Amino acid sequence: QVQLAESGGGLVQPGGSLRLSCAASGNIFSRYYMGWYRQAPGKQRELVATITPLGRTNYADSMKGRFTISRDNHKKMVDLQMNSLKPEDTAVYYCSARYEDITTWGQGTQVTVSS
Repeated sequence: QVQLAESGGGLVQPGGSLRLSCAASGNIFSRYYMGWYRQAPGKQRELVATITPLGRTNYADSMKGRFTISRDNHKKMVDLQMNSLKPEDTAVYYCSARYEDITTWGQGTQVTVSS
């Protein structure tokens, strides 16, 4: 079973950028549907972006044009480049990996957007 470890979170000012990374273990990473989700205090976890094994991407409407998801199958990593960050982007960001009917989650990384 795949294991995921996120990194790259932190405190950033509004308008700033952060790059999150998710390192995965396992031998079939290239077959996984990967994604980033986030959960703000008191809110449900929501989709940020997904990327298929072949690199097709999908974004939540509020992230389009600001966030970019990418994957490197050789390095077994998925990144999320976040630009033009807003205070409402503050949340714990989770990496996910889905293969067949099984979804695995990372432990999450905190992103705080504040002046």
